[in-house]
Amino acid sequence: MISRAKVHATGVAARWALLGAAALLTACSSTMEANEGRFLGFIRPYRMDVVQGNVVTKEQVAVVRPGMTREQVRDILGSPMLTDPFHADRWDYVFTIRRQGTDSQRRSIVARFNGNVLERLEVPEGLPSETEFVASIVPVGRSGEPRVLELNEAQRKALPVPPKPEPTGLQPPAGAARSYPPLEPQ
Repeated sequence: MISRAKVHATGVAARWALLGAAALLTACSSTMEANEGRFLGFIRPYRMDVVQGNVVTKEQVAVVRPGMTREQVRDILGSPMLTDPFHADRWDYVFTIRRQGTDSQRRSIVARFNGNVLERLEVPEGLPSETEFVASIVPVGRSGEPRVLELNEAQRKALPVPPKPEPTGLQPPAGAARSYPPLEPQ
């Protein structure tokens, strides 16, 4: 038969083990935050890129004018991320992006309508242009320089010219080889 003292000692030991594990996990969390998402200073866990919403740039906002219809605004800015049935005269364009190697971004643009006509567009300060946005999402490589996403003109000219396909002498099919009777009598 097991004594009460042994059961109590086992329960206390289990509580101390649980408390120690919680403290260790907390320490690991703070260690990751202090090392820019790295665990123990050198291990970086994989984090999925999360992109949500519509990218709205200065160029798009410059085209939108009060007096436009909902369809015209949708053609320029895209479908809104949030449309509330209780606030039918408000469209919310929310954009967030979290990518490893770049800063997180969040922007919210509100389009206010009066019936079917745009009344005003509420745009935050510092809305990027298209080129500024692309530059902000390019991850920085190990050297600290942004990765190059496009070839320059000299690199394009240095590319080999693809060979022209050789003629095979085969003729493409010229339609059905056999005729079929009509489906309905005439």
